[in-house]
Parts: sequence; C-alpha cells; structure tokens
Amino acid sequence: MFPPINEQMDLIKRGVFEIIPEEDLVKKLEHSIKTKKPLNIKLGCDPSRPDLHLGHSVVLRKLRQFQDLGHQATLIIGDFTGMIGDPSGKSKTRPSLTLAETRKNGQSYFEQATKILSSQRVTMQYNSEWLDKMSFADVIRLASKYTVARMLERDDFTIRYKAGEPISVHEFLYPLAQAMDSVAIHADVELGGTDQKFNLLVGRDIQREFGQEPQVTLMMPILVGTDGVEKMSKSLDNYIGVSDTPKDIYGKTLSIPDKLIYQYFELATDVSKKELLEIKKSLDNPKINPRDMKRTLARTFVRMYHSQEAATGAEEEFDRIFVEKSIPDDIEEFTVNAPMTITALIAEAKLATSKGEARRLIDQGGVSIDGERVSDPNALLPDKSEFILKVGKRRFLKVKKSLTYTNS
Repeated sequence: MFPPINEQMDLIKRGVFEIIPEEDLVKKLEHSIKTKKPLNIKLGCDPSRPDLHLGHSVVLRKLRQFQDLGHQATLIIGDFTGMIGDPSGKSKTRPSLTLAETRKNGQSYFEQATKILSSQRVTMQYNSEWLDKMSFADVIRLASKYTVARMLERDDFTIRYKAGEPISVHEFLYPLAQAMDSVAIHADVELGGTDQKFNLLVGRDIQREFGQEPQVTLMMPILVGTDGVEKMSKSLDNYIGVSDTPKDIYGKTLSIPDKLIYQYFELATDVSKKELLEIKKSLDNPKINPRDMKRTLARTFVRMYHSQEAATGAEEEFDRIFVEKSIPDDIEEFTVNAPMTITALIAEAKLATSKGEARRLIDQGGVSIDGERVSDPNALLPDKSEFILKVGKRRFLKVKKSLTYTNS
C-alpha cells in the first residue's frame, strides 16, 4: 500500500526547510506501513486570503506529495481563528473577519487548492466545529497550559513588546486555538511555512498536554515573488496566481530574475528529481541562455493549471507580442464618444485605477499608441478613427471613435 521508507522520505524531504523532529517522522511512517494506516497530514488554511498564488502552492504541493504516498490530507479552514486574526510576521494586529466572510473565503480556498491536491484523499473541516463549542472554562484550562514567557519567545511578539506596540490578550489565544485543531483531528504531521514555526511547535506541546502523540512539524521555504526581493504577495503585485489566465502566468513567469528559476522549479512544479539535476546543470552552463529555461518553466506552470494546449498558445501569443512586436488576437475594444486626454482614456477604460496612476504610467514610458511612446499626459487622443493603446507590458486596447465623436 505504501512505498518503502527511503522512497517516502526522499520525496517528502524535497525542498523542505526543516522537519521537527525528523526521526519521529520516520517512526510514524514505519508504523503507518506496519498497520497499513495512512498518516493524517494537516494544513491550516488562512481564510483572509482566498486567492491562491504560487507561494501558497509550495506547501500545497508538499501536501499533494503526501497524498501520492498514500496518506490522508486534512485542510483546516480557520473560519473561527480567522475572527481572531493571526499576527504571525505582523508588526500589528491583523484585522479580524466575520464568520460569514471566513466561510465564503474558505470555500474559494478549497476550490483553488483542489487544482493541486488529489480529490481522493482530502477532507476539509472548519475549526469552528470544535472551537465554537468550547466554554469559557475550557479556554481558561487551555490557556493554563502555556506561559506568557513562552509566548514572548515568538519573534513578532518580542519585537512589538520591546517597541511598546500593543499586544492584545486574544492574540496569545491564536496559536493555542491552532494547536487545538491538531488535537481535534489527531494530526500526525502539520505543514506550514517557516513563518509558522512557533504555531506549529505549540501544536506539539498542546497535543502532548492532551495525552496525544505530538505531531511532526514540516516547514517549507517562503517563495520569493517575481520581483526577486519580497515574499510573494498579491498586495505587492509580485505574484503568479493559480487562477491567472495562461497569458498572465506565462508572461509573469518570464519576468522573474534568473536567480529564482531553480527555486521555482523545485518548490512550485512537479518535475522529477532527475529533471531538477538537469535543470541545475543547464543553469550552470554559461552557453545556455537562462531565458530558455524560463520559457520551459512558464510552459510548465500553464500546463499545470490549465493544459498543454493553453501552454503552447500562451507561448505563441507572447512571441507575437514581444518577439514579433504584434498584438494579441483577442484584444478588447473600447469606444469613445467625445474628445479626451490619453490620461482620461486610460482611467476610463480601467487600465489604471485612477488618472494619477495613468499619469505615472505615461511618465514612466509605459504607454504607447500604435507602437509610438506617449510622453505627454495631457495629450488628446490622436486624429485617427481607431488605434491600439498599449499600457504596461501586456495590456492592449483597440480604441474606436463613435460617429458622435467628430460632432463634439
């Protein structure tokens, strides 16, 4: 039913930052093989960010690997803890959500996560199922099992405490509540990013307090965004979304710095260990252009989240736009009824969030009409019945003037 220990550990350890403790994981796997019972692998899901990107896929892909080895995946949607707001890595309290908001976001998370996970060995549970039933006496007993000194060992709490930043008592309850998730489902292994280390370890301690065998914690590296500097984040606009169009996935992938190519292959794709070795050799070969490797990576991502046909089409369209300097086939049309500035057109067509942003795009050289760069934000539309407006690297618009335009 299960592959041998060495084969399982070889796959599990791929790309992993830390396993605590690794010897316990080996023992759990040995017991799993002996009893023919799959391990219960837990992943807590933050319902405050329902739009998944490749950064989220790193830990989801690890969970999928456990599934492929025959183990059970359990997604814990933090609808109850989402009302607290996890302060991990934050310099201030994160805004809490309503239960209805967390439920809606949680369903969206699950639908996107199953693009990566097998639907055969996965269950989803909301932690309000057990946390909402705890009485105040239950909470007091739980809180008595951990000290304030231990809580202040967490880096973000320590920094805020020393800086005189407020720390609400309810924030101390978050890692304890997350730990109760592990108790409720008898988790054998919990996955998370390196920024979740404290919370994952609290889970081990609390399981022990409740007489359970403590879970093994497995931490994955944090994926750097397309800017090559910051953690991948939608708010920083340095992300590649798992629900992005094939065109956007392909184009965004080609924009990453060369230094990220191997990490993206290792953490965010399903290429084999043998292929990874070949990729590393190619990247170390000065005769091979890293851009070729990025094109392979881009096709891989589009194939994973769409199809092989979509990957081929996205690459062909990219080449038409950027190599052959042509425009895409499915360009959107926009009709104008009266004279206006190019700045106003960009804002009205929703190619920028405001006129101020449109002006910045023009000042930065990111706007062109029929291939000619626009330099004056106050310029009126050209004296043409229709033209192609390009904003940024990938946004095109075919602008047509209505019959009433010339009469204005």
